[in-house]
Amino acid sequence: MPITRRLVAAGLPGLMLAIPSLAQARPAPAFTAVDIDGKTRSLAEFKGKVVVLEWVNEGCPYVRKHYSGNMQGLQQAARADGVVWLSVASSAPGKQGYFPDGAVARAWMDAKGAKPTTLLLDPQGVVATAYKAKTTPHMFVIDREGQVVYEGAIDDTPSARVEDLKTARNYVAAALNDVKAGRKVAVAYSQPYGCSVKYKDA
Repeated sequence: MPITRRLVAAGLPGLMLAIPSLAQARPAPAFTAVDIDGKTRSLAEFKGKVVVLEWVNEGCPYVRKHYSGNMQGLQQAARADGVVWLSVASSAPGKQGYFPDGAVARAWMDAKGAKPTTLLLDPQGVVATAYKAKTTPHMFVIDREGQVVYEGAIDDTPSARVEDLKTARNYVAAALNDVKAGRKVAVAYSQPYGCSVKYKDA
């Protein structure tokens, strides 16, 4: 068994596994979801554009860490480069991070100064299941050809401490820079960290 698989199987605490881009990118699963404005959105709508998917749970301390300014800055910079940024709330009714409607979700976004293109409401976990989203945050970068070229953690520092942002290596920013430059993404996968996605049956 390759060493990377042995390490993951061992479940070593605090392990952050980053894998260079050796394998082919995979097609991004199609999806349809309603956003905070009640509009039905789909991945097909953004064909030919770079898309970021970000799983969010407003009650998760890891999400709160990144929404101290880090996530908003990354969203704003990405959108300035023409990237479509879709935050996804997949917490089921009654679970931490559940948004009962778009107005509540928008109020949270406005309070945090969040800058995504929009936020998708996925309380049944349909989009999350399609992407096998595990944590909040869990990040995916989809290139202009509709291929997932990065998935995993937002950075290499699996903590909920805001002060750790200063020294963390941001994998999403690096992947977007590679895509913008026309390079193969240097790190295609990292082990996601954060709170578990609050699926309805979990």
